[in-house]
Amino acid sequence: MMESVVAGERIPGPDNTAVRTALWRALHLEADPAPHVVEDAVGLRIADPGDGWRERPDMDPRATSGLRAAIAARARFIEDLIAEQSDLGVTQYVILGAGLDTFAQRRPEIASRLRIFEVDQPGPQAWKRRRLAALGYDIPEWLHLVPVDFEANEDWWQRLAAAGFDPARPAVVVSTGVSMYLTKDATAATLRRIASLAPGSTLAMTFMLPVGLVDEADRPGMRASEEGARASGTPFLSFYAPEEMLALARETGFADARHVSAATHAERYFAGRSDGLRPSSGEDVLVATV
Repeated sequence: MMESVVAGERIPGPDNTAVRTALWRALHLEADPAPHVVEDAVGLRIADPGDGWRERPDMDPRATSGLRAAIAARARFIEDLIAEQSDLGVTQYVILGAGLDTFAQRRPEIASRLRIFEVDQPGPQAWKRRRLAALGYDIPEWLHLVPVDFEANEDWWQRLAAAGFDPARPAVVVSTGVSMYLTKDATAATLRRIASLAPGSTLAMTFMLPVGLVDEADRPGMRASEEGARASGTPFLSFYAPEEMLALARETGFADARHVSAATHAERYFAGRSDGLRPSSGEDVLVATV
């Protein structure tokens, strides 16, 4: 975990997963030929990992091609969903576990039509706020950074309301790269909260597949990710078959739910590429509507 010292206070930065995700988005721009699925160099600037980041083992362009393609596809899918919902008149966007998300900085033409609420741990969020300021990015009035101390069991729902979120108006709620760290009971509780939002609201949440449902070629990478998460003290706790996740969404109150697979991302964003770049399997998306 990165950290900075401000006025003698040590501020914890983003965790390793958030930094790696931002670096993979940047590596997609650097290592893969156009057309790029998503263009995000801002996350790299915020992370500021130092000159040697390209030499990290987890940044090997060949060994990590499927993983970074999956991260790029995930980001593009969410951005397409936000643009679509904004065009339909939805004006609130909540990012749970925002990490080094850069949508507000990269896509102001869409973001400025929304009220965006980035929910994250207080330390990493304060760190990100300082990095944005150092890079010359103002926090516009439509962007709300909502600190929630999950480790102290603070109620993110109450903090969100205090920041100006209106549960009576439709919203898009996004949670990527989070559910594997939560128990299934905790995820069910979160789904119930979101399912209580106004009709017309949409949830997009990623989830990890059991290893038996992952393409055989991708299983070593998935096992390595599990081992790395365990070694970092943040083990993966939950895996879902698509049918299980769809059933959970309906049981917790959503009117409709659909499953978006890595294969769907591949067909949508990588068809016809001459370099053979395709996203690895292992993480899929639940899209549920209220």
